[in-house]
Amino acid sequence: MACDQRSVIEVHFPSDTSGENSHINIFDSPGRDERLQINRVMKILGVSPGKVVADIGAGSGWYTVRAAKRVTETGLIYAVEINPEAIRYINLRIQKEHLHNVKTILSKPDDPLLPADKIDSVLLLKTYHEVAKPVTLLRNLRASLRTGAKVGVIDRKGNGENHGVARDVVIREASQAGYTLQEQYDFVKGDSMDYFLVFTAK
Repeated sequence: MACDQRSVIEVHFPSDTSGENSHINIFDSPGRDERLQINRVMKILGVSPGKVVADIGAGSGWYTVRAAKRVTETGLIYAVEINPEAIRYINLRIQKEHLHNVKTILSKPDDPLLPADKIDSVLLLKTYHEVAKPVTLLRNLRASLRTGAKVGVIDRKGNGENHGVARDVVIREASQAGYTLQEQYDFVKGDSMDYFLVFTAK
């Protein structure tokens, strides 16, 4: 049985959204859309007008704002973070970008605190390897999912100490939490180090 325990990386956020001389640039680097083929990712996850989407480990809100525009004003995005600095930064960002369909959630490390039976699509983008108790988190996520909801994990091959986690570990832990692997892809980065897994609840 896999160990449900990993170290958590702490990231500091600036007091504004200008991005100058800040750590936030690691999340919003130029060309990231193309490298991750994020529009293709969103299509696979069923992110479309009117859908309700959760961005777990939202960080700077990079994926949040892209998903918010794709679901349009008829949809809703929940930006989920355990870091109060990140929540504050995302709130500033969505205000600056005039997005009215985003709600932020300051979650627990092992519980996203999402509303029950509301979510159509979830993405953990370069987040899974930082989750201390991934099996518990995924189990707590299940109650929020609508029937057929897709849960996507994009991460980097590794061992948990190098900002990555082996895909087999993710698949095994997701199964323990009650999920079935539906699809897996390698297109999300050209160096073949990143993978994209899609799960549904059993």
